Amino acid sequence: MIRAWTLLLLACLPLAAHEAPVIAHVQVHLATNGQTMRAVVRLPLEAVRDVDFPRTAEGFLDAAALAPRLDGLAKLWAADPLRLYAAGQSLGPPRLAGARLALPADASFVSFEEAWRRRAESLTGDRLIAGQLFFDVALEFDLPSAAGPLAIEPAYAGLATEVTTTVRFGGRTFVVPGDVVRFPLEPTWMEASVSFVKMGFAHILAGADHLLFLLCLLLPIRKAMPLVKVVTAFTLAHSLTLAAAALEMTPSGLWFAPAVELLIAVSILFLALANITGAGATHGPAMAFGFGLVHGFGFSFALRESLQFAGGHLMAALLAFNVGVEAGQLAALAGMVPLLVLLFRRAVTPRLGTVLISAFVAHTAWHWTADRWQVLSQFRWEWTTRDSALALRGLLGGMVAFAALWYWRRYRHTG
Repeated sequence: MIRAWTLLLLACLPLAAHEAPVIAHVQVHLATNGQTMRAVVRLPLEAVRDVDFPRTAEGFLDAAALAPRLDGLAKLWAADPLRLYAAGQSLGPPRLAGARLALPADASFVSFEEAWRRRAESLTGDRLIAGQLFFDVALEFDLPSAAGPLAIEPAYAGLATEVTTTVRFGGRTFVVPGDVVRFPLEPTWMEASVSFVKMGFAHILAGADHLLFLLCLLLPIRKAMPLVKVVTAFTLAHSLTLAAAALEMTPSGLWFAPAVELLIAVSILFLALANITGAGATHGPAMAFGFGLVHGFGFSFALRESLQFAGGHLMAALLAFNVGVEAGQLAALAGMVPLLVLLFRRAVTPRLGTVLISAFVAHTAWHWTADRWQVLSQFRWEWTTRDSALALRGLLGGMVAFAALWYWRRYRHTG
């Protein structure tokens, strides 16, 4: 008797009040068919809210009773958030071409063709659980006769606390956060370049560690020419390793990224201590080049996840990102130099000011170093044959660069 009442209570409980899931993964397949853009969207059914899911007497989802309501749910949760554009103009609301429930074992989303073919299949079963099902929706957008560049804005951020959307189109895969803004599906080299210049500029100005490193490079310098040499050395170094990382010429172990972050903190600490002892002014360009190699790997981590938006313009995106980083550095230096000049003229002597600021930076960098060492210590050291080959190539390249620099300096002093 108790069991019967329990089942009856479960059957009467609405699911409308359930909260958004913490994590949701949305999949979108796109394909053109003449003057039509077809899309199939898969999202977790538990992300569909504001609805009372009908239940069977045993408390399971009643798929047959829910079927007449799938079209309305498809429009609200799948169609409305998906926005497509051609030549900057919205393609408007799509037509619904099918909506269905799918089991976790359903592999129809392996390809667009299979997902489209099965877009209207009905799900049957008497022990279905809403939290374990997918909601598949098929849509059609009308393309103009002269479509122009295509762009997409998959605005699915409201489905969960953390949303990741995978978009597949034309053999290319994009993995984006739920709150991503509009991005081109087939970017021109100009679109890719502008986007990556902005990305590089924003990255350097938002990175506290990179800004503190620039500050430490700047502190002991009193003249324009030494500053140019230091900035040039840093730029050349991080450009080399940024390109190497973007071309996947880096170790593949999970330890590599936290190791680089640790070395960046160590570089700031070392440079701050060098400024305190007075060695920073003597070896500025050399330290800038050496540590710039490390910082280039750090820049690459921000670039790596974004290269998917470069389309077929990898080199243009790489160059543009580097240009953005340099522009950000120049903007940062343009703000730092007048402030330091004013400080050293009105408040403290240059030497005392350098020591005080470097001491503050060293204190901050020490805490970063300790924290990042704790993170790195959680990873297991793994070194593959590929990593060994890359390390050997890097060593040989460094020896060639050192030899070229040595001969150039010797020729300059004896010529």
